[in-house]
Amino acid sequence: MAAGTGSYGRRFDSGRICLDLVATAAGVSGACEQLDGPARLAEWLVASRLVPEGTPLTSVDDTWVARFRQLRTGIDRLMTAELSGGRADGALEGVNTRAAGATPGLRAVRGKGGVLVRVLSEEPACGALLAAVARDAVELLTDPVARAGLRRCEGDACRRLYLDTSRGRRRRWCSSEVCGNRERVARHRRRVKAVT
Repeated sequence: MAAGTGSYGRRFDSGRICLDLVATAAGVSGACEQLDGPARLAEWLVASRLVPEGTPLTSVDDTWVARFRQLRTGIDRLMTAELSGGRADGALEGVNTRAAGATPGLRAVRGKGGVLVRVLSEEPACGALLAAVARDAVELLTDPVARAGLRRCEGDACRRLYLDTSRGRRRRWCSSEVCGNRERVARHRRRVKAVT
């Protein structure tokens, strides 16, 4: 998944699609609920690149929103347990059940100028997209190298999970530009206040 922001202004820099889904919850990075309805979920599906731009998403409804939120909660509990050395067997079972489903079929077709672009074989079903995200969580948790880089942001108002791929694995914030910058500004203000 490419780092950066999606077309609707949300960040996609956690390092994995499953962690980017967790970041849509209210309270993560001080944000409000990002999956607050079918239209917002459809925007997120495209912005996250889970589905290619232009994919018809006419089936997205409130049940999709509820199912994505449920998976998000399970992944969050599972990753939080992994970080704390705990167990979240109920969440693990839920994620495993979703991951066992078939993911959307992909095809390469010629786009503008003859360049190959990715399209889905058919309009995606909710279960297939959930399976893709859940499978990403399973792959993360079962890959010792990736799992060792799992972190929670140390920013004051941030709970965002991310993968630390920095040299030396000493990254403290989900984003140096966002939470890191907030911390540097707060530190500067504390120093100025201490001097005055």
